[in-house]
Amino acid sequence: MTIKEMIQLMEAVNKYNIDCFRFESETEKITLRKNVPPTVLAPAVSPAGTSSVPVPSGASLPALPAGGAEGAETAGTLESDRVILSPLVGTYYQAPTPDSPPFVQEGDMVKKGQVIAIVEAMKLMNEIESEYDGVVEAILVEDGSLVEYGQPMFRIR
Repeated sequence: MTIKEMIQLMEAVNKYNIDCFRFESETEKITLRKNVPPTVLAPAVSPAGTSSVPVPSGASLPALPAGGAEGAETAGTLESDRVILSPLVGTYYQAPTPDSPPFVQEGDMVKKGQVIAIVEAMKLMNEIESEYDGVVEAILVEDGSLVEYGQPMFRIR
């Protein structure tokens, strides 16, 4: 697909007020979304790993869906200022395959460098590693959802 065709597709999605559009072929996979929750901007990310930004104690994040079967989590006071952000735009996966158990669940202990998720971008599976030792306090994204650069994905205490 050319850039011109992509622009035409984006204009059509906007014109007809479509919130989410997906297209897949053998060679391409395109997902366009509008009206997604706001993201937190972060400083530049080194290509080797994830990025994190300390959140002041007592700050609150916008309501984001929680991972797994626990349902949606409402915004509230953070107990931890250790937030793991998405280092790139892509599709978030909580497990290596659809039939596998998730890498981590809320309440699990994690070690720095442990793989906690995968973000697929341009058909490449990028392992997301924990930057901290601690307990997964919250999973802030749903399995299979689109994540933006700098979007909070995990809180670790």
